Amino acid sequence: MRLISLLCALSVAAGASVALKAQEGEADLTKTAAAKKPVKKKPIKRGPEARQLFGAAKTPAPMAARAIGFYAKGCLAGAAALPIDGPAWQAMRLSRNRNWGHPKLVALVEKLALEAKEKDGWPGLLVGDLSQPRGGPMLTGHASHQVGLDADIWLTPMPDRRLSEREREDLSATSMLAADQVSVDPNVWTDAHVRLLKRAASYGGVERIFVHPAIKKALCEADAKDTEAPWTRKIRAYWGHHYHFHVRIACPEGSGNCEAQQPLAADDGCGDELTRWLALVKPKPQPVTPTPPAKPRPAKPGLTLDQLPADCRTVLSSGTDAPVVAAKPPVAVKAPPAAAKAPPAAPKKASAAK
Repeated sequence: MRLISLLCALSVAAGASVALKAQEGEADLTKTAAAKKPVKKKPIKRGPEARQLFGAAKTPAPMAARAIGFYAKGCLAGAAALPIDGPAWQAMRLSRNRNWGHPKLVALVEKLALEAKEKDGWPGLLVGDLSQPRGGPMLTGHASHQVGLDADIWLTPMPDRRLSEREREDLSATSMLAADQVSVDPNVWTDAHVRLLKRAASYGGVERIFVHPAIKKALCEADAKDTEAPWTRKIRAYWGHHYHFHVRIACPEGSGNCEAQQPLAADDGCGDELTRWLALVKPKPQPVTPTPPAKPRPAKPGLTLDQLPADCRTVLSSGTDAPVVAAKPPVAVKAPPAAAKAPPAAPKKASAAK
């Protein structure tokens, strides 16, 4: 009997030990699962995107003319409007309200239009986007054009009549590319295009001109035959720009907060640089087996007002018809920790003599 009782006791103890280990194992699994559970990150609080605010501005800031910040991260004070009609130009896409720029840029566009018509046989400019009335990021399109120093000029000659507002919205610019995408189409590209771009590059205030690599190639070939001094250095190859050229002027005087670009390379861009660009834009052979479409990348959040130069808040909020801009929240300052209370002084010992 004692032996049986001893065996029963051992069996019960073993069962309890197994149960205890099982509970401990479950607890470990629970801890592991809790450790692996992803922690949700708190969303970063962002103010309204700057493009919404600057896109809502319909008039320029009533301030002295200044380009503020960088071409792709800034704003514009005291903008001037390029008239929508001139003796040698017409502004396009009027609904965008982007025919604004620093007065220096507007003057240069007008000068180019007049001189190209008078001296180069160009019938007149069709002018695309400059900047918004107060510059800043745009709702659609460009990353640059923010400080009033960029202008897009179509390579389509201006017709000999005034275009209607509807035509200015719907008319498509003409691509200069041939079917191979790495050379210009001789049916649309002319010597007058070369003269127009050469004149634009001749102006001292022009910092850069961006064109498609195929157009850069045609200009390099024309420059090689030119008996005058080389002139293609300011004209650089870039993505797109096959139906217009992009003129960028340098930071003007009086714009102390304007950030200049890096200096141009010493070469004319007609050598190795052009070869690399042509390889990039050359159409690639299509694979026999179609590859599955890549997953779309999440949209990159736009710049907020606080990410632009501080003066852009003043530019945006100046004037009676300025868009509503929320006040910048004050920076929270942590209060210094309270000083620890000194411990009460120990009572003095009673003197033996009274």
